[in-house]
Amino acid sequence: MRRALLCCALIALAAGACSSSSATPTPYNQAANAPAAPAASYAAAATAAPAWHGATPYPIATPYSWSTPGSDGVPFPSMNTNPYVDTTEDHLSTFGLDVDTASYTVARGAIAQGRRPETSTIRPEEWVNYFDQGYAAPETDTFAIHVDGAPTPFLTSGEVLLRVGVKGRAVSAGRRPSAALTFVVDCSGSMADQNKLEMVKGSLALLANEMRSDDRIAIVAFSTEARVVLGPTSGSDQWAIMNAISSLRPGDSTNAEDGLRLGYQLGRQQFIEGGINRVVLATDGVANVGYTDAATILQHAGIDAASSHVQLVAIGVGMGDYNDSLLEDLADKGEGFYAYVDTADEAKRIFVDKLTTTIDTIALDAKAQIDFNPQMVAGYRLIGYEDRGVPDASFRSNSSKGGAIGAGHQVTALYALVLRSSESQDQRLATVTLRWTDPTTHRATEIASDVNRGDLAPTFAQSDPHFKLDSLVAATAETLRSSPWIPGYRIRDLQSAADEIRHSLPETKEATDFLQMLDQVRNW
Repeated sequence: MRRALLCCALIALAAGACSSSSATPTPYNQAANAPAAPAASYAAAATAAPAWHGATPYPIATPYSWSTPGSDGVPFPSMNTNPYVDTTEDHLSTFGLDVDTASYTVARGAIAQGRRPETSTIRPEEWVNYFDQGYAAPETDTFAIHVDGAPTPFLTSGEVLLRVGVKGRAVSAGRRPSAALTFVVDCSGSMADQNKLEMVKGSLALLANEMRSDDRIAIVAFSTEARVVLGPTSGSDQWAIMNAISSLRPGDSTNAEDGLRLGYQLGRQQFIEGGINRVVLATDGVANVGYTDAATILQHAGIDAASSHVQLVAIGVGMGDYNDSLLEDLADKGEGFYAYVDTADEAKRIFVDKLTTTIDTIALDAKAQIDFNPQMVAGYRLIGYEDRGVPDASFRSNSSKGGAIGAGHQVTALYALVLRSSESQDQRLATVTLRWTDPTTHRATEIASDVNRGDLAPTFAQSDPHFKLDSLVAATAETLRSSPWIPGYRIRDLQSAADEIRHSLPETKEATDFLQMLDQVRNW
């Protein structure tokens, strides 16, 4: 029975790609001469499945349909999830790399409060990217590409889950360039709730202890209006920094536009040529004065992250009226990253670990393009990255946007593949190409790596422990966001599946916390 459960429980991962060609690709389950569509396989598996916990068999997955393609030619599915794509119609999948992790911690915070996360806040790639993948760092290059996969028990026969990983070179804190950090802190009335402002102040104090004498720090507070709390100050002036932090108090409304305008003004004032220059916005995201959408806020604040060479990092705190979409959009348009702090441990991970050890940006506009071999791969689907699609033809265009990657950062993408029958182990499944712009020279660089069938583990049991965890994490995210590729199983079934493999998962605090979170929601 447990084996049968595993075969049904994570079937969500049998879903393929975020290709962004100028022409609308044919979803795999509509291909003219394709083998049986994965959705049909789901239906068969669901009908044959036993009634777990006394429930009726899983319902058939919702049929997939297309909505009108976007103005840039990129198709958007009606359920806002990537479709299966037939490789004879489109063998390229192109997307911008994303190091954001906020979606996972936002969900974790909601679950800790006994609430089901909002479907719109769940982005599977951010869940997977939260967890360390065990990738080896490159020895000499900027990036290393890691690819593996396996015929997991979570997919139907003939399908495999492919993991494409990228690991950036590490830079020790002592060797990193000087940093100029400008903090823009939300001091509106809503920040008084749940001790949100106190969490930010404590996090800033942690960071201040990591600053060097050649670093600079400035602080802007905003509520109805913005004001300078700390002008550009050496990182060694701990008394001035701590005094400014302790003076922060909650006030009235939330004028994020004014805060960012003043923050970027200070950021340009303390700009370090050849250094690390960032504006860090800490807020619950509830903008209610001035402009309240990301594009207009940045435009009217006179902010152009690309030309100013100052990146915007958005850090969210608190729940309730928390505006996830605004912060994600601000970080995306500000060429930075987006994270969410829900615990004291997470505060240390973001403000100390991520803003110091990974503060050095090693790549801008980083993009990946996967070229699948139609002779080996019949269909594919990228799990997540729906808002990171890049038109295939724009992969080498300097005007197409990718992600900013910091030192030591890792990025993972999961693909579900429908393979064609073949006994050959050395035939190419795909070629992974990574392209990015050097932040210092502004020159574009590419590296590529082939993936052969023999690179896949022969069984799930022989796959990497991190790969197993990724499978479970992505399936949970897919379930919570009601992906149309889910045949109807419940969180409790995922939790039961987790029990089967928990002893072969990575022995990390993050993995243990995730399993405990699954235990919290097993009755959903």
